[in-house]
Amino acid sequence: MNMGPLSGWVFSMILASWALTEARTPPSPPVTDTTLFQVASSLRMYVDELPLIPKLFGYTVVNGVPQPANLTIGMYKTTWKFHRDLPVTTVFAYGASAANASVPGPTIEAIQNIPTYVTWENFLPQSHILPWDPTIPMAIPKNGGVPTVVHLHGGISPPQSDGHPLAWFTANFAETGPTWTQRTYTYPNTQHAGNLWYHDHTVGLTRVNLLAGLIAPYIIRNVSLDARLNLPLGPVFDRVLMIFDRSFNSDGSLYMNSTGVNPTIHPQWQPEYFGDAVIVNGKAWPYLRVERRRYRFRIINTSNARFFRLSLTNNLAFTQIGSDGSYLPNPVATQAIVLGPAEGADVVVDFSTTAASESVLTNDAPYPYPGGNAVDQLNSKVMKFIIQPGAPSQTDHSHVPPNLKTYPIASNAIGGANTTRYITLYEYLTPAGTSTHLYINGLRFEDPVTETPRAGTTEVWEVINLTSDNHPFHMHLAAFQAVKIQQLVDLAGFTSCMTRLNDAILCNITSHATGPLVDVPPTERTWKNVVKMAPGYKTTLVVQFFVVDNAHSPYPFDPTAEPGYVYHCHFRVLYYFV
Repeated sequence: MNMGPLSGWVFSMILASWALTEARTPPSPPVTDTTLFQVASSLRMYVDELPLIPKLFGYTVVNGVPQPANLTIGMYKTTWKFHRDLPVTTVFAYGASAANASVPGPTIEAIQNIPTYVTWENFLPQSHILPWDPTIPMAIPKNGGVPTVVHLHGGISPPQSDGHPLAWFTANFAETGPTWTQRTYTYPNTQHAGNLWYHDHTVGLTRVNLLAGLIAPYIIRNVSLDARLNLPLGPVFDRVLMIFDRSFNSDGSLYMNSTGVNPTIHPQWQPEYFGDAVIVNGKAWPYLRVERRRYRFRIINTSNARFFRLSLTNNLAFTQIGSDGSYLPNPVATQAIVLGPAEGADVVVDFSTTAASESVLTNDAPYPYPGGNAVDQLNSKVMKFIIQPGAPSQTDHSHVPPNLKTYPIASNAIGGANTTRYITLYEYLTPAGTSTHLYINGLRFEDPVTETPRAGTTEVWEVINLTSDNHPFHMHLAAFQAVKIQQLVDLAGFTSCMTRLNDAILCNITSHATGPLVDVPPTERTWKNVVKMAPGYKTTLVVQFFVVDNAHSPYPFDPTAEPGYVYHCHFRVLYYFV
């Protein structure tokens, strides 16, 4: 696809699927759902301690002043122990070396406005460890190997450092994709302090490489803001919880289907991946011993398709202080948190408010969300907190202030919007009702670019979801926020018109977007990088194409340069097909 600069940034749909190598991994023998469930059921919950994710600092300190740092992080084939009673699992993992590669990979901790430079290196083998589907467009290295490219999710990065899906490279940079330009990526860290994560983003590989283990956190701190807010701080009381689901074969290997839902069309592809075991920081159903005091948890859902609706047993609640990479203006007390794939929540839990000795983090989100299967005895549990008796070992001086962080208000920006765009999600089905592909605005990834916003402007994006599932909508570079969610009436008639004309205005969207309004949850009223798109609804987004913090600032790089940026659904992106 021609991704040349137009009048502004280049946005397009991502097309992604499965890994391709010189020698295709032989298909695994058929495995039944019953067998996978039995393997997961054999793993006793809460026997492995929650790991502390390794950390790399994206800055150095010289004479007490933070300075930019250079990191080198590789992608390795290694083994990982997901559970005490499960054999070791072959994975792909990020690490500063093969010896310390981990799942998740190391947290990169950066300082706001201090750049971090990362050289990404590919040490992956010639063949993939998981199945792939040859009928689906993908990165195709001529001489084998597993292509990779890294995207900092939620990052404000130059286009050459954003992890464009066609900027892939194989081991030792032997082959590179058509938009690859450099080995070292620049992360300016100019955005507000918050929680990001990095992951593989290769066209044709994204889902399978994430399932293999290429995920990791990235935290941007503002030291003065940390001091003012006085939230729980330090490696013990401020923890990342990276949650995802996996299924395992009896030999400990990762399970991924080798037969598709429509094998005559796509022999291997299936529309979603749902694992039987819930993993937190690389361990299945771990436990964490906590004191009776406040803790901060930066929760990130890195599952392929599973939504989580999280809650705590024994009358404990969350105080949510942030969503994705931004703080909320004010803390929100809530009993439950709903996270779509790739979405994050920043919360404080006060374990002194219960007399109980434990609390289980639970999940009750149907899958697919919101109208799918009910959770079972496995995927309804996430992890356990074991609450130590007595007073904390040191006095807890942290607190949750009534006011957190003020950003420009989204609803106030609508009047100054330069453009309104209609973005429609379509799903294509066989006569039997099984999915074959999903497009945005009826277009393929390789079709000409249609969204060309200008730097420094505000736009309104009306996202219309004509599918049956909720979709986590992600835009690279831009900050956006939902301000209105309205149900569509006569959905069948509108869908029929859109299928023929693919034009929301010609199909009279204003007469169909007249159903009940749904409030944007208070926990999501901030600048986000993922917004959940409810099925059968039109969600109005205010999108800002500049740095959003205390004031509007231009990007510290040229955002119109090649290869541009993309937007997509964060699980259906993994299978947008021709």
